[in-house]
Amino acid sequence: MADSLDHPAAGEAPGTRTPFVGLATDGSARRGRVHTHRGGFDTPCFMPVGTRGAVKHLTAADLDRLGVDVMLANTYHLMLRPGPSRVAAQGGLEGFTGWAGHHLTDSGGYQVFSLTPSVDDDGVTFRSTYDGDEIRLTPERAVGIQEQLGGDIQMALDVCPPLPSPPGVVATAVERTAAWARRAIAVHRSPRQGLFGIVQGGVDVGLRRQSSRRTAELPFDGFGIGGFSVGEEAAPRADALAATLDELPADRPRYLMGVGDPVGLITAIELGVDMFDCVLPTRHARHGTVLTGEGRLNLRNAGNLGDDRPLDDHCPCEVCQRHSRAFLAHLLRVKEPTGARLVTIHNVAWTLALVDRARRAIETGRFEEVRRSVIEIWT
Repeated sequence: MADSLDHPAAGEAPGTRTPFVGLATDGSARRGRVHTHRGGFDTPCFMPVGTRGAVKHLTAADLDRLGVDVMLANTYHLMLRPGPSRVAAQGGLEGFTGWAGHHLTDSGGYQVFSLTPSVDDDGVTFRSTYDGDEIRLTPERAVGIQEQLGGDIQMALDVCPPLPSPPGVVATAVERTAAWARRAIAVHRSPRQGLFGIVQGGVDVGLRRQSSRRTAELPFDGFGIGGFSVGEEAAPRADALAATLDELPADRPRYLMGVGDPVGLITAIELGVDMFDCVLPTRHARHGTVLTGEGRLNLRNAGNLGDDRPLDDHCPCEVCQRHSRAFLAHLLRVKEPTGARLVTIHNVAWTLALVDRARRAIETGRFEEVRRSVIEIWT
């Protein structure tokens, strides 16, 4: 039975509860549970990305069969199409999508800042990619839109500078993110939604520490770690991530945004990250790249057309139990949409299994063994 946890009354600030319970540690890696009004979910946790309310090629029933606990929904796209009021009228994301699992909504900031918007201390102005209309987004509006969308966890609006950016640009992003975090806290009212603040700072260790401290001072329910997976090298990212985690409280979940490759996942779990989202498993699937226990498999290689093995000999997913590489390679070659769908099911199942393997390894004190295996295969 799902765990329950009392939530604050309407109008009460977030952060008045401890939504993360640690269950086991192995070094800095940790196994826990995040509590929500819906019940809770286990960590480490990988969240598939449902950009417009659906994970590409997957149905709500697929998510149930795969055992997905949390899906990320993209605020930027949903606020433009179909619009937050229409989602709210359908009962929020649960009613609108027909999926009763946990939804996390991002603030829309990452997509907005990829459009080179006009930014000032109050907010950001950009043009819709759908019809060119001018849109204004502020920390307050981001909270209001996400309350209408009705997810279980929402993110405060942050400033995500591109890479590379001059030090002054990154420092200004940290300042604005901190100011916007306070404004998000001030207007957040939904007793059914956790609110996470976001840490910025690029790969500058000093700025990361500063941003972490300032964000941790506020009564957020958890913390997103943004500004990574934008082209930085692995070693500077690991140093900046470690500095970030050093400053964040242990009693709330830590969410590394946009990272989902096997090495990135296992390295971040080693440092103490709890939650992840990424489009990589689904995007790879659409291009014929398969995640396996032996590394990447390119299904578009002609040699797969005569291979009767499953995608992964040790994977229990429905695709590996039923279909051969030859069949799936054929589907991709003739551009049959079923091919991308089946590989998507496998890649998501494989990623969820990797995270579950990490959870079990932390519980038994064997995480380092799993980490070494993943690094050896995927580096």
